Amino acid sequence: MSTAYPITGEIIQIHSYKHNGHIHRAWKETVVLSGSEQMVVGGNDRTIVTEADGRTWVTREPAICFFYAEHWFNIIAMIREEGVYYYCNISSPFVWDGEALKYIDYDLDIKVFPNMHYEILDEDEYESHRQEMNYPDVIDKILKNNVHKLIYWIKEQKGPFSPNTVQEWYKKFIMYQK
Repeated sequence: MSTAYPITGEIIQIHSYKHNGHIHRAWKETVVLSGSEQMVVGGNDRTIVTEADGRTWVTREPAICFFYAEHWFNIIAMIREEGVYYYCNISSPFVWDGEALKYIDYDLDIKVFPNMHYEILDEDEYESHRQEMNYPDVIDKILKNNVHKLIYWIKEQKGPFSPNTVQEWYKKFIMYQK
């Protein structure tokens, strides 16, 4: 019997889906640094990623990943020489089924640079998929509200965007690598 969330120290997979239920992308190995019903923090480095069409690639740098049960986004902090870059996916809250941590990717993304400048990405893709997959109006409204919430977090340096947060989680990740 699995718990409602993965256990700290466990190595899990992450599966991203589209609104229509089709797999979008899967990350092979992520170490759970903290797991609770509200939030899962994971770390990975050079993990294999499999795309929906079967192509694979390997991540280039260490990343700390933040998944939420109450927010419609997840945040990937990529640790590079020149600083931390964030890739934020507007998505459903996570679910854990004992097989993988899963969420629905809703196309809209926010890229955040080390200086906290940000760019909203893939608005055209979002509109196209919203029509094609018939996102309900209530989902559209939730997603757009969460874009605003995420921008607020970035501007106020809340959560993963607060100074030293990613570095502290990265230190924990390094401990699991030894």
